[in-house]
Amino acid sequence: MRFHALATDYDGTIAHDGAVDADTLKALEKLKKSGRKLIMVTGRELPDLLAIFPRLDLFDLAVVENGAVVYNPATKETRVLAEGPPPKFAEELRKRGVQPLSSGHVIVATFVPHQNTVLDTVRELGLELQVIFNKDAVMVLPSGINKATGLAAALAELGLSPHNTVGVGDAENDHAFLKMCECSAAVGNALPAVKDTADIVMKGQRGAGVAELIEQLIADDLSGLKTLARHRVPVGNADGGQEETLDPAGAGVLVCGTSGSGKSTLTTALMERLAHAGYQILVVDPEGDYTNLEFAHIIGNTNQAPRPEEVTEALRDPKRSIVVNLLGVPLADRPAFFAQLLPRVLEEKARTGRPHWLVVDESHHMLPAGPDAANLATQLPDRGTLYITVHAGAMETRALDHVRTLLVIGGHPAKTVEEFCKAIGEKRPKCPPVSGNKLPTGDTMLWRRGDKNAVIVHTQPPRTERKRHSRKYAEGNLGADRSFYFRGPDGKLNLKASNLFMFVQLADGVDDDTWEFHRANGDYSQWVREQIKDNQLADELAEVEADAETGPRDARAAVRAAIEARYTLPSDAPSGKID
Repeated sequence: MRFHALATDYDGTIAHDGAVDADTLKALEKLKKSGRKLIMVTGRELPDLLAIFPRLDLFDLAVVENGAVVYNPATKETRVLAEGPPPKFAEELRKRGVQPLSSGHVIVATFVPHQNTVLDTVRELGLELQVIFNKDAVMVLPSGINKATGLAAALAELGLSPHNTVGVGDAENDHAFLKMCECSAAVGNALPAVKDTADIVMKGQRGAGVAELIEQLIADDLSGLKTLARHRVPVGNADGGQEETLDPAGAGVLVCGTSGSGKSTLTTALMERLAHAGYQILVVDPEGDYTNLEFAHIIGNTNQAPRPEEVTEALRDPKRSIVVNLLGVPLADRPAFFAQLLPRVLEEKARTGRPHWLVVDESHHMLPAGPDAANLATQLPDRGTLYITVHAGAMETRALDHVRTLLVIGGHPAKTVEEFCKAIGEKRPKCPPVSGNKLPTGDTMLWRRGDKNAVIVHTQPPRTERKRHSRKYAEGNLGADRSFYFRGPDGKLNLKASNLFMFVQLADGVDDDTWEFHRANGDYSQWVREQIKDNQLADELAEVEADAETGPRDARAAVRAAIEARYTLPSDAPSGKID
């Protein structure tokens, strides 16, 4: 379910002349039975609303006073979100003959034609107040307070996101809260300006229009609403100039490519755009590749395994994206940890619609082909999943069933597309030719299932600086087959560097003959290129290796400086000159 809440205005939306009819009440009850939340968002003051609307108990929360106050009908608790105007403001308005005039916890309200008197009084008293119009109503509130700020507070209290909310209204003061909702609706009697900006305009007026919206919401979760395409996230531009995008509530995506080809860079760029738009992302990160995401909270590290309850607790904040770093979990146990975590994540997603995206790195390891992963794959959400792998064919095919968009990078992209198609049992599309059988850095081959042709898309790099802070490479354990070994010219040594920290430590201590032997062979740049998967650092080290004029001491210093410029090493990493 995409939409978990309906936020509705009162007057002119569910109510006509202050009253809500029986059919509208039945529709609201039906929405509640579907498991969704109801939020009232009105300019009325609470005592007035309670006096004219006895069924406020249908609503989980009511935002009153045009966003200044949140009321819980179940507990009768009132939360004031701002400090109201000083008493002298209302007193001065009464002196100037402004009637009728009402004051709530925060709001001061009257009607036209008193708007000029209100504006003059605000200016003469030097108050930082705003005047908001709602048809004939004139409302005075502190600057920055409106229905959107009130709805944001209500959604936070319910643990919901605006991206899982539909808003419906009719008048000027509804613009702010409708704009923040993922889907905005206008009833048939709404002002033209409200209709012009809404995602959907109902045929029915007032309560009949709301009932019509509720029927569509329950029937198909508004899945056929084309105007929601405004939320699509850009991937890049194809050669013809057309922009290729992803639906933030769409089916699964697979990023696939050769080792070291830049999968994490492409994925980071996509996640940045999703996070910037306010979508919540949960990254399952087996190798610590995403611990530098500025928009995410990191759970787990090299020395401490994450706890599933930590993750589910963190997910309750709709504004927080999360990276679950599994470096502290033994390699063989990581798929089991994912299997343990997934049901908790799915429970939260069923309750709130979040996380909006579940990102699974090293998917061939977390969801390998086989009965265990096959059972797990049946639980995976069919929308909002992003998988990252080297070999699509090594993944459980039932997980691939959720994938509708393939993004291929690196070498032999057509072969990778063919491997994916073979795994899912579909005919391979026509793939555009690629010079040297390798996509340039920053390009991806995009194919949507069902299309006859794949296209090459030129992507934009992530805004996050690609200075790597990955603890996996800096201080994790890369394993015996990926470590660097200082052996020396005669093979007498066997000094193992299982990460970059150990490498700079050992480089500081080995004799010059050993250091120069590996330097002359280009071993340092080769190790970084093949095992650390950092081509830029490898190029820098290759320059040091090729510089015959630089002696061992200065070469060591240059290599260390290049590494420390790109990675955050532990605080006791060697520093200063090497003697």
